[in-house]
Formats: sequence, structure tokens, C-alpha cells
Amino acid sequence: MSTQTKKLIVVGGFILSVFAIAFVLYYLFFRPSPPPASVQEQPSIDFTGELPASIVGQLPRLIQEEAQKAGAGLRQADTVARGGITQTVELTTAPIGNPTINSNGTDVNYYNPADGRFYSINADGETVTLSDKQFPEAQNVEWNKDSDKALIEFPDGANIIYDFDAEQQVTLPKHWEDFDFSPVTDEIIAKSIALDPENRWLVVSSDDGSRVKSIQALGTKENKVDVNWSPNDQVVAFADTAPAIEGGLDRKIIYPVGKNKENFKGLVVEGLNFDSLWSPNGKQLLYSVTGDYSDNKPLLWIVDATASTMGENRASLGINTWVDKCTWSSNAAIYCAVPIDMPMNAGLGRALYSDLSDALYKINLSTTRASLVAIPQDGTTMNNLTISSDESLAYFTNNSGQLEMIRLK
Repeated sequence: MSTQTKKLIVVGGFILSVFAIAFVLYYLFFRPSPPPASVQEQPSIDFTGELPASIVGQLPRLIQEEAQKAGAGLRQADTVARGGITQTVELTTAPIGNPTINSNGTDVNYYNPADGRFYSINADGETVTLSDKQFPEAQNVEWNKDSDKALIEFPDGANIIYDFDAEQQVTLPKHWEDFDFSPVTDEIIAKSIALDPENRWLVVSSDDGSRVKSIQALGTKENKVDVNWSPNDQVVAFADTAPAIEGGLDRKIIYPVGKNKENFKGLVVEGLNFDSLWSPNGKQLLYSVTGDYSDNKPLLWIVDATASTMGENRASLGINTWVDKCTWSSNAAIYCAVPIDMPMNAGLGRALYSDLSDALYKINLSTTRASLVAIPQDGTTMNNLTISSDESLAYFTNNSGQLEMIRLK
């Protein structure tokens, strides 16, 4: 090897060593910090006022993707809801009935069919007996707006109202049924079902059974009238008594029944099996119907529903679930339990699909978006959904009727 070649090798090696040292110094001391890890956005969809041909089925697909991730071990269950698989807390070991949020906004009142008593339970599972009095075999329970009175129906037709604060009981007529408390006054509504159809009426009375007022004749159509008292004290029920109208076999009119026999404009709905839920201020109505356009699955809709706006701004939310699996948390937000994999025609035979696993969604009416909140870790049906007043807790009953909880905050 010539002297000239040796010099070139030495110089080249020196240059390479300089670059190597410079790279090491840059990597250790001057390299920019990597960007912080991003938080995965919750799966969501937009909803529109058009018939939902394109967005039906998006929610089950998003939910299934999250479930597949968890099944593949890619994500552990969260203790607080973050839009994926979430831990649930079992609060009761036996089935309970008719849960409702307590007046304190966080605890839950419920009926225990095992001993016939009423209890209140908090998020830690601590229970308090609301009364030592027992009500064996209660068939149905409705709570008043303050959750301190319960209207109890029994299989033999007996009906009572029990005041837990005063520990007093009021007996109501046996031929009254399908009760509801007023959301704003100390009144109740019921169907008075006499033997003669000519004497069957929708009636309103005080919650001690006095000052009875007949507001709407029922005749033989009592099963087509759903009691549902609005928070603005205008509408007390909805009547599904109109024939199908032009525009499709599923299109029909639902008539609002006024407390003072007002002649409200009818609601045009696109489907069968109408069921509804008022917003807290009574200005909007959330409802579900089933039609061919939704593969005969129940579909949620929102519509304005005051005396002056009845039927305006109707919009499909594109969400396949029954409205009784939803609850309003404010005038602009709704939480719904949405079946993960709802088959076609489920809306025509609900009893066949009562054990479908659900996921929890929040619908924001201000932003017109629906976001996945949580998928219960144990893959359960979510019934009797209710949300604490601060939106930190979601309570529901599972497939077996036990009370469970999900932490939202």
C-alpha cells in the first residue's frame, strides 16, 4: 500500500469519526422531544334530519371494533368510561325493581321484590331502608318528581300511594290503571277503566285521590293511549288512534292529549310502536318508531313539542334503540343504551331480543353528534338507565335485574 493511499484512509477515517461523534451528540442532547401520545377520540357519528339510509348500522360497527380490540388483548377495561370497554360495579346481588335517582341527585331508590321493601343505595353499595313497611308482590311502581312518594300497583288491582317522609298511605280506585305522576305538580294521571266502555276516561286527580277531573274519553281505545305527562304541564298523553296517512304504510299521526282538552297539532311519525320521552324543559320529545326504512329496527327521532312548535324540526338521530333505554341528562344531552348487534325486524318482536348486549352512547343535541361512552365489560343488557345529576355515574339493571353502575367521571 502506497503512502498516498494510507494518508487518504487516515483522513477518511477521521472525517467519518467526526460525523459519528456529531450524530451521537445530536441524538443525546439536541434531538427534539417526541410529540406527546395522542388520546384516541371516542367513536362518534353525526346525525341529520333526513331519513337515515346511510348512517343506520354505524354505531354497531364502531362498537364491534372496540369489542374486537378488547378481545384481542389490545385494550384493558377502563375503571372510568373513556369510550371503550369499561368496568361495571355490581351494587345488588339480587334483582331489583323500578330504580330512580334519589332527590340528592346521586343515590338510587328502588323496590326489592324479595322482601317487599323500598331502599336507597349509593355508589359504594351502602343501602338505607326508606320504610319498614312491606309491599309484597308489587307489580309496578311510579315515583313522583321528588322520589319521596311511590304509586304502587298490585296484581289484584289494588293501587296505593305511599309517602315515605310522612309514612302515610292513600288508597286509589281499583279500576284505575296506567298511572303517572305530574312532573311539576302534586297530581297524578290514570286511565279509569269502567266495565262500560262509555264510562272509560283519562282522569287527573290530586295525589290523595281527590279532585278527580275527566279530561279525555277512551272508549274501547284505552290500549292506544300512552300516558306521558310533559314537564311544561301541557300534554298528558299521546293517542295512536289515527289511520296510516299518504306517503307510506309506516307513516302515521300521533295525537297529543292536552291537560285542558287543547286541540294540539298531531305529530307525523315514520313508523310503528311509537314510544316517547320528554326533555326536562318539555320543549322537545325524543321518540322511537320502527319502519321498513330502518330494517324494522327501532330508530330514535327528536322533534319540537310545545303547544306552538308541535311537530317542527323533526330529525332522525340514526340510532337503533328503544326510547325507554334512554334518559335525558340535560335539555341538550341524552344517554342511551344501544344494542351492539341488533338484527333486522327486532322492532317488531322486542321480547325475542331482550337480552342483547348494549353499549352506552351520549347524544349531544347542540353539536349534533353521538359519541360512544362505554361498553360494559361483562357484555350485558342495560335497562332502566339513569344518570346522576352531575353526570358522574350511570346506573342500570342487567340481564338478571341486578343494579349495576359505570363511572363516567
